[in-house]
Amino acid sequence: MGIGASIFMLAVGAILTFAFNIRVGWLDLDAVGWILMAAGAVGLIVTLVMFGRRRTVVTNTTTPGTTVVPPTVPGQQQVVDEDIRRY
Repeated sequence: MGIGASIFMLAVGAILTFAFNIRVGWLDLDAVGWILMAAGAVGLIVTLVMFGRRRTVVTNTTTPGTTVVPPTVPGQQQVVDEDIRRY
């Protein structure tokens, strides 16, 4: 579930719980609203935690005399030492 779906569930749950005073004989709309709000909150927390784990910091440090060769595999870099390549 994404951020948008979680916020939508929170909003629908809040509307059902706090805005409607409709009584259905076999369904408690207040309970349904609270359940939707809880599910939306849990979904939002899980989504944010998963997005937080995706963030990575990549630093590229090369020493003088090296050349960075374009990657052959997406996401990888090859660093070739100029001194070795010259011979």
